[in-house]
Amino acid sequence: MIFPAIFYCVWDSVFAKMGIWYFNSKKITGLFLFNLPLEEVLFFFVIPYCCVFIYACVRSYLPKLQSNKTTDGIIFIIGILAFFVGLLNYKLWYTATTGIFLGVFIGLFYIFRKRITYFNSNAFLVSYIIIQIPFLIVNGFLTSIPVITYNDAENLATRIYTIPVEDTFYGMLHIMMVIVGYEKFSLASEDSAV
Repeated sequence: MIFPAIFYCVWDSVFAKMGIWYFNSKKITGLFLFNLPLEEVLFFFVIPYCCVFIYACVRSYLPKLQSNKTTDGIIFIIGILAFFVGLLNYKLWYTATTGIFLGVFIGLFYIFRKRITYFNSNAFLVSYIIIQIPFLIVNGFLTSIPVITYNDAENLATRIYTIPVEDTFYGMLHIMMVIVGYEKFSLASEDSAV
């Protein structure tokens, strides 16, 4: 979780400085780390941990869910669509970076797919759908209070309740990065135990 958290802290910090989004000083503790509210930094560890837990439960309780061409194809199509939405909206910082980063990550994932056989695309998609339930509740709460406010001049201004639609892809990139790392390190620790 550390490398994705560092990547996201840098991304968030830059965007906060650019005014892509900002945090309501009346709704946070006032403690900052790396120019970000402490709550935001902790978010990049707590949420992925919970998501990995959901993914591990899906893999444990539904062992018949295995990667297949359909689920690999769905993730690939999401990557292509995200990339082109990002390119077509290059003037909107949040839309562009989220789409392009997700598209590039998925593209690299597929370039190296033969080496990343441990990643279960079917379990990931099922987990990601499950994750959307608490995500929509919690993020809806945070954006409606608001704890965080988004500059609609830098996104599609399309919302799921009060949540910018880009947040679903921003989250997908983060969770996919963490789960690919989780599976890689889990596999490495299993190999060293044998």
